[in-house]
Amino acid sequence: MTTSTATVPGTAPTDPAKGPPPVVDHLRFLRKHEHLSPTFGNDGFARKAEAFARVFGTPKFLAAQTAFVVVWIVINLTGVAKFDAYPFILLNLAFSLQAAYAAPLILLAQTRQAERDKALADADAQHREDLARATEQRQAIATQNTAQLIDLLEQNTRLTEMTKKLSERIETLTVEMHHRMHYVPALARAQQQADQPGIQQSGGPGSSYGGSGEGGPRQG
Repeated sequence: MTTSTATVPGTAPTDPAKGPPPVVDHLRFLRKHEHLSPTFGNDGFARKAEAFARVFGTPKFLAAQTAFVVVWIVINLTGVAKFDAYPFILLNLAFSLQAAYAAPLILLAQTRQAERDKALADADAQHREDLARATEQRQAIATQNTAQLIDLLEQNTRLTEMTKKLSERIETLTVEMHHRMHYVPALARAQQQADQPGIQQSGGPGSSYGGSGEGGPRQG
């Protein structure tokens, strides 16, 4: 029985032998601005105030407020209850009180959001600047390595040419030494053999001449 593991899109497949891949924090360059994330602070009242400010612009709040106003007016107009008769002064007071508190909360939230956006934009710009600087450094290193590689290739070419010339010179010297070792002694022997008949011919008449001188009759 075989089991198959599902891979989450956007993540590298896990190798059971190597374990899960390391988790990459893609917000690590923005961690220094985390203190700006809460709009009104980090305590409980701040979180409730921020949540209250976020609710004002939602469709649920508008629908609930519209339903509340309709029910309020219908109850007071139909006579079910008469705690706020026309012109609904208590309802107007409630709206005024709501506006008095909602407007500062929304403006403060917008101001803090603008500060967060500016801080995040600065952090992103700094990150991009660091990336550009690192890219320039890598390009400079790549250019330097390319120049060194070209220099090494030129030196290799020169060494190859020198090696070729030395090989040709060694081959020439080898042929010359082979010629001297084999052909020069052969020529010397041939010359020596060619000189021996001449020596014999030059010694023959002399000996006959001397013999005739010595063996001839002596005159008194």
